Amino acid sequence: MQYDLESVRMQFPALAMSDNGVRRIYLDNPAGTQVPQSVADAMSDCLLHKSANLGGYFASSKDADQVIAGARAAMADFLNAPSDDEIIFGQNMTTLTLHLSRSVGRLMQAGDEIILSRMDHDANVWPWVLMARDLDLEVKWLSFDKSTFEFDLDDLDELLTDRTRLVCVGGASNLTGTINDITTICEKARAAGALSYIDAVQSAPHLATDVQQIGCDFLVCSAYKFFGPHQGILWGRREVLESLEPYKVRPAYDEIPWCFETGTQSHEGCAGVTAAVDYFAWIGDSMAADHMADWGHLSGRRQALHAAMDFLFEYEKSIAEHLLQGLAAIDGVTVHGITSSDALDRRVPTVSFTHASVAPDTIAKALAENNIFVWSGHNYAVEVAQTLGIYESGGGVRIGPVHYNSHAEIDELLDALATIPGG
Repeated sequence: MQYDLESVRMQFPALAMSDNGVRRIYLDNPAGTQVPQSVADAMSDCLLHKSANLGGYFASSKDADQVIAGARAAMADFLNAPSDDEIIFGQNMTTLTLHLSRSVGRLMQAGDEIILSRMDHDANVWPWVLMARDLDLEVKWLSFDKSTFEFDLDDLDELLTDRTRLVCVGGASNLTGTINDITTICEKARAAGALSYIDAVQSAPHLATDVQQIGCDFLVCSAYKFFGPHQGILWGRREVLESLEPYKVRPAYDEIPWCFETGTQSHEGCAGVTAAVDYFAWIGDSMAADHMADWGHLSGRRQALHAAMDFLFEYEKSIAEHLLQGLAAIDGVTVHGITSSDALDRRVPTVSFTHASVAPDTIAKALAENNIFVWSGHNYAVEVAQTLGIYESGGGVRIGPVHYNSHAEIDELLDALATIPGG
């Protein structure tokens, strides 16, 4: 079925906004997407009609119980998790990772090894470096090829030893856009007796995510990157979660997932998560019929969700190709990421570039004056920017289209870039 961009854009009130008569173009999506009206409605309904703590005998508390249960079920469907009880909520991916690292660290002893990636956002780097510092662990680094922007997984084989306890890697880079082969990475970690921790914050908005297929032990993502509210989600394999000591207050439940959720959660955030998941299911049911058969082992909302992600990724590849071709035609621009049109399956549409004579923040400011929203800097991808040699010079300009962006918006961006002084 053909992609109905107009119907999609109508779901997002922010896309109709303008400032001084100039419409907004949201290409800042890797840092946070806009939300459908249904997400705002669900959050408002929760705040206005279901505002209570959990576990009470009265109506509003029972309603709040259902909000949380519904959100766990929705995320279990989104990630194809075996059980709703394996879904843990928190403020964001960084907070969840810092919190869980305290429990994971209790499985290790001085001299053990962990493997981190030069491709990752710092949220999947520094929490583990801090843990290693506190526990006297050895940190090993999986680097990427600066010419291909991808890992050589033979390097991982060289890093893994019988002392490896944990491998941490991202599903996709928030700077280069590279999609990593996390299934193979998790398989290699498992064969070495190590746990795997996947940061899917940048991959989940673009790719169908199946934790059972990936074979990871933990996977974390953030709903505000996939058209939901500011809410973090962690999936953990049940047997691994049950082997950990949770850091919690005494009255908190001992059972998963509750024991890993510190204090009262954002109930309205959880309501928004469910609505965001249902938005994807709507796309699956209404537009992605041709992709349903690829997920025939799933059913209901799970099947619709995963079909939707495959369907939307096809559109996003076309918009990424359009963007990359346009940037290639601008003198002085260097794209830091995969650019070949026959390799777009190996990247998300997040594109970062530098200019030979214009600083990244100058470009971002100039685009903002045209009401085109992009980010500049290292975007917390410290290891990536340092590896590419752009950290000290201000990082790059990051353009992050998603499925609600149009080819026409990319054209406006490219036209604006052509008018930047020095460009």
